[in-house]
Amino acid sequence: MSRMLVPCHVKSTVALQVGDMRTSQGRPGVLVVDVTFPNVAPFELLEITFKNYYTAFLSIRVRHHTPLHTPSKWVTCLRDYCLMPDPHSEEGAQEYVSLFKHQMLCDVSRVLELRLILRQPSPLWLSFTVEELQIYQQGPKSPSLIFPKWLSHPVSSEQPAPRLEGLPDPSRVSSEVQQMWALTEMIRASHTSTRIGRFDVDGCYDLNLLSYT
Repeated sequence: MSRMLVPCHVKSTVALQVGDMRTSQGRPGVLVVDVTFPNVAPFELLEITFKNYYTAFLSIRVRHHTPLHTPSKWVTCLRDYCLMPDPHSEEGAQEYVSLFKHQMLCDVSRVLELRLILRQPSPLWLSFTVEELQIYQQGPKSPSLIFPKWLSHPVSSEQPAPRLEGLPDPSRVSSEVQQMWALTEMIRASHTSTRIGRFDVDGCYDLNLLSYT
C-alpha cells in the first residue's frame, strides 16, 4: 500500500506537573503535544512514525471533521501504548516506532488534528519526548491496468475455445494430420527390404549372375 507524507505543524509541548514544583520531588510527568495540519484537507490517517526519547507510555487523541454546525470532539484512538517495558531501564528509550491505522481504537478518517499525550512515571530521566514525528495518509491509487478481454475473462475448460479469424478449424487440421500419418505408414510397410538390381558379391560382380540377365 502506498503512503504519502502529510505536512504538519508540531506545537510546543505543554507540561502537566506531578507533585509540588517548589520541592525537589516535583517534576513534569506528562507532556501534551498538539499536531495541526494547516492548509490540508481532512484526511484518513494511515501511519504515524517517530523516534522515542525516554517516553514510557503514549496516548493519542484525534479531532475529526464534522458536519456544519456540529461541534467537533476529541476522541481517544490509542490509550497508554507502552514504549518502554520498564520505565526505570533503558529498554525502548530511543527506539523508532511505527503505529498503524489498524492499531487505533476509533475511526481515523476525516482527521483535523492530533494530540499526543506522553507519560514518564520514572524520576530517573530528566526529560522525555518524541522526535522526528511524521504523519502519513494513503497515497493515490495507481491506475488500473487494462487487460485484453480474453485475458481478464478466461474461457472455461468446459467451453470450446473461440476460433480466431484466418485460422483453420483445429479439429479439421487434426483429422488431416492423422490421415497423412496413416498413408505414410502404409507406404513404408509396402516397401521391401531386399535390394533390387544388385549383382555384386562382396563388392565384385559375379559373371555367372550377370549371364542370366
